[in-house]
Amino acid sequence: MLTINDIIEYYPDVQEYGIIEFESYFTKTQNDIYRLLEIRWWPVRSKSDYRITDIRIYDEMNSAKLTDSQFTRAAVFHCLSYYILPQLTKFDPDGDRFQEQMTYFKGRFEEEFDLILRKGVEYDDDNDGVVETSEKQPVHSGRLVR
Repeated sequence: MLTINDIIEYYPDVQEYGIIEFESYFTKTQNDIYRLLEIRWWPVRSKSDYRITDIRIYDEMNSAKLTDSQFTRAAVFHCLSYYILPQLTKFDPDGDRFQEQMTYFKGRFEEEFDLILRKGVEYDDDNDGVVETSEKQPVHSGRLVR
């Protein structure tokens, strides 16, 4: 979903602060994004796929069917705000530049994640290796979808 090069693209001096290992943060970020998708997107997607003639129990979301590259930018913002920058701040009540950056990147993450949901999450439902237009279902909020 993301690499150190993706982080460097948005935060060029990230490796200059003495953080040695990033891989665990990447894994945590990926798991967090999957969890958010299960909460914000999967229930809506499952309901929109319901047909009155179908009697079936909906499975859990299969993260292997997602297009991870769709979430790279959101993952960078999430990783910076929730895992990397908190290590650098002193959590001073008056704040510091890392706390401000955390707030900034949290906002960017929410904005990017919302855009992905609105555009349509790519989910290869039939597992044929190709995500077709019908497999990109946007989440509509505040309006009735039939």
